[in-house]
Amino acid sequence: MSSSVLCHLFVYGTLKPGEHAFANLCEPFAIAAQPAQTIGRLYHLPLGYPAMTTESGWVQGVLLTLSSSDALKAIDAFEEYDPDRPQSSEYQRSLQTVYDQNQRPLGRAWIYTMSPEQVSRCRGLWLPHGNWTETLIA
Repeated sequence: MSSSVLCHLFVYGTLKPGEHAFANLCEPFAIAAQPAQTIGRLYHLPLGYPAMTTESGWVQGVLLTLSSSDALKAIDAFEEYDPDRPQSSEYQRSLQTVYDQNQRPLGRAWIYTMSPEQVSRCRGLWLPHGNWTETLIA
């Protein structure tokens, strides 16, 4: 990926503005942030962070526009995603359509998801409202 290419990333957990990982990993690259949602199902993991699957439902989050696609390298490491070995990664990274709060498409963005089987192995707790914050789980 070229470092000069804008990058869109949908975040729903610790990478959202106001959560602990945003300042170090996303804020240096973020040039825009807007509330958004995407199709999926959100879970809280006992490890203290969320996971999203591509099952039916809505996940609330933030669509970030990053000034450089190089930001994904550090975020991939944080999310334990290895693009050279995706099958052995904790999360998978893929492009998915993201919507505004009125369910109008905003475009496609990178998103990190887990398989339903992996969420089950991790004893994930389904969040039917589709919204996760660290303050709710503290």
